[in-house]
Amino acid sequence: MNEQQGTERDTEQDGGGEERRPQAERPDARRAEAARADAPAEVYDVVVIGGGPVGENAADYAIRGTDRTAALVEAERYGGECSYWACMPSKALLHPLDVIAEANHLSGVEQPVRVSPEALLARRDEWVSHYDDAGQEEWTRSAGIVPVRGRGRIAGPRLVEVEGQDGSTRRIEAREAVVLATGSAPVVPEALRGIAAWGSRDATGVREVPERLAIVGGGVVACEAARWMSALGSRVTMLVRGGSLLGSAEPFAGEAVAASLREQGVRILFGVEAERAERPAADPEAGTGVPHGGPARLFLTSRASSAPGGGGAPSASGSDDSSALRDDSPVAHDESPRNRDGSSKGRDGSSAEDAPPSAEGEDSLLTVDEVLIATGRRPVLEGLGLDGIGLSARELRGWTHAGGASPLPEWLYLVGDAAGEAPLTHWGKYRARQVGLAIASAAAGEDPVAAFDPGDAAEPVPQVVFTDPQVSWVGRTAAAAREAGVDVVVHDADYASAAGAALLRDDASGRARLVVEAGTGELIGASFVGPGTAELLHSATVAVVGRMTLETLRHAVPSYPTASEIWLRLLDAEPRWS
Repeated sequence: MNEQQGTERDTEQDGGGEERRPQAERPDARRAEAARADAPAEVYDVVVIGGGPVGENAADYAIRGTDRTAALVEAERYGGECSYWACMPSKALLHPLDVIAEANHLSGVEQPVRVSPEALLARRDEWVSHYDDAGQEEWTRSAGIVPVRGRGRIAGPRLVEVEGQDGSTRRIEAREAVVLATGSAPVVPEALRGIAAWGSRDATGVREVPERLAIVGGGVVACEAARWMSALGSRVTMLVRGGSLLGSAEPFAGEAVAASLREQGVRILFGVEAERAERPAADPEAGTGVPHGGPARLFLTSRASSAPGGGGAPSASGSDDSSALRDDSPVAHDESPRNRDGSSKGRDGSSAEDAPPSAEGEDSLLTVDEVLIATGRRPVLEGLGLDGIGLSARELRGWTHAGGASPLPEWLYLVGDAAGEAPLTHWGKYRARQVGLAIASAAAGEDPVAAFDPGDAAEPVPQVVFTDPQVSWVGRTAAAAREAGVDVVVHDADYASAAGAALLRDDASGRARLVVEAGTGELIGASFVGPGTAELLHSATVAVVGRMTLETLRHAVPSYPTASEIWLRLLDAEPRWS
């Protein structure tokens, strides 16, 4: 996630019955517009709209080591979505849970080690600087970048207008380039738009923990939020439209995460979706991180073909327990005491999983105190004046710079979530560095497009999911490679077969996989599931970027006893060396 101009619930509504006059037709608006047009513009070499990590990097790399100038326009907080509402607060909440899980699975430690909800939220507040961006603004100035607070929009070629919070307008001209790094916003399914549901900001910024929480989605945000919300005391039910979690990862990753979440007391319903929702006491102005009104009623329907196994999935106990959702009572959960590992498995070994409605199209009712929507994000490109320069948001998706068939003019760049690429801060920062170098190259009379050419290197996207177990992967999965027509060989290994990995927890488990192009022996993908795998990922990323072969990798000696010895187990799967 990257910068975002505006909040998740920025909408324009007119509650009165009087027809609103278009802005341009109002006399006061015409006078203000004329005054703006006559006002002299401030001039910088580069103007970046969006002051999160992606925008910061683009501006920094465009002027670093030179006398060029840059303005960084931000409507909310410098540091953007990542610093206050996404990456940093979520990991601040999740890392203590990793430590607790590890401690509760190690002999020699007095158990149980427990979560302190108040202390956990206080840690979150420290890591987001209590939502104060003074430090981020100070960094901006220290990098030679001029911060400009307000909402920016393109007013013409190389021209940006910034509306301040006081209603004033500044005109800023860019000699070289304008960069849009405006981030993304949550996608809210139509059936859930009238209930003032939580978005990811509410989940990371939680202040009042709802007793019963439904999470709509089965991706990264849904899985991570289910973990920390359950640890804070919510009874969590995940509503997953498909048949698995983490659909873009290797299948064994989603299976391991689902099993772990159930052990933590999370209820997962696969193959269901909310066809409609009711919340008579919805309060969209309640504030971030508190319930947005009274209880919400979700009317669920089964997508039986999406459930695991292709039909109505049985419950963990083996029965079709769809009746658990057929009334207006609180969500049924196993109320047995939590075990040493924090799980809530019943005495008969059953988990908190329940089946979806038993027949496709059959409705069920779920009542919860809050609904968290985690169904993806979309680029924020509205209100940026693109139509005024003959562009539309739809045609810009996937484009970063001019050249080839790109609709972008040579002075305009899109980067990060705004470009519709992988919505990951580290990927956006990588692309922002390329954008900054491209602008610097153009200013020096060189070809800016060359900055985007990786040469012989591959450009895989690495990703870590901070669940328990951690899930880390880079490059292509086996299924994605085969779907693309690549002939691959897969090498699997038990993660705990490496002594260093087994030492991490007494019950350490997991799986690792290498995806190798059959014809060349080059590594094109790697996945790791298990404790501590996040710190293994960069070595795999380097190997994939460098198009390294297994023959080369077998000469990279991992230290003993570390989890990185899993590379030896994976290489041992190669027939030539087994």
